[in-house]
Amino acid sequence: MLNLQDLQLFVHVVDAGSFTAAARLLGAPKSTLSKRVAALEAQLGVQLLRRTTRQLHPTDTGAEVLAHARGVLAHAEAAEAAARQALAEPSGAVRLTAAVPVAQQLLAPHLPALALALPRVRLELHVSDRFVDVLQEGFDIALRSHVAPLPDSALVQRRLTVEPFWLVASPGWIAARGLPADPAALADCDGLPSSRPLQPWQLTHADGRSAEAMPRVRFVADEGAVLLHAAEAGLGIARLTADTCAPALAAGRLQRVLPDWTAGHITTTLLMPPARSRLPAVRAVVDALSQRLRESPTGPQP
Repeated sequence: MLNLQDLQLFVHVVDAGSFTAAARLLGAPKSTLSKRVAALEAQLGVQLLRRTTRQLHPTDTGAEVLAHARGVLAHAEAAEAAARQALAEPSGAVRLTAAVPVAQQLLAPHLPALALALPRVRLELHVSDRFVDVLQEGFDIALRSHVAPLPDSALVQRRLTVEPFWLVASPGWIAARGLPADPAALADCDGLPSSRPLQPWQLTHADGRSAEAMPRVRFVADEGAVLLHAAEAGLGIARLTADTCAPALAAGRLQRVLPDWTAGHITTTLLMPPARSRLPAVRAVVDALSQRLRESPTGPQP
């Protein structure tokens, strides 16, 4: 049977990036950590770490062991938490990861207040537009925004928000060109698409009717903030999420085009490793974040 403490030390060393850094964080002698990881390698009969003078990285086998070790430790934490009183205050670190737009629009307005409401929980947010392997990299919660359904996986999924796309343009552009009367009229309008190859906008009316529109291409960008500024500058009609354009609409810098129509929806989903989703601190963060977004003016749509 493997020593649980050795597995824990192995994970700490990988997360810290070196034995020296891990020893400093844990307040333990570097020699002790090195001996325990070496003992773990000896017991398993494999090399777990590739060491250099300045840093270390898991070997291919070490990476697999690391993923399993994280799962074992998560189950151990869950068992420890279950042994505590049911109403005990949640505590401990909760690691979240999200892409830049999700972090800026959904998390930034709410995480500080959430941290104040959970004083014994330490929130650690990692923001990156690269694909993050939640299990391999040891995260408790990942937030993913997607238009198509997410593929099936071993992760627990919880839908957080469903937000519509709106068509918007600046008052100056509308004054000069006029508002299109229907989706077909968009073919004669300047459009600000978000991707190549260009795809027609799929529109849905409030009464359930659907239509397809392809405006003239005036400007292309695959980032919402860039398209927002382009629309405000009067370049044409942009397809933006309601949350992205809400401040500009309220300030009068943009107006909705075809306000009875939406141009699709984007869903934001929470993903969690099954073992970590049961930890009190993780549950508290998920529940509090969901509640705050439900109460937000630009929160989830039904």
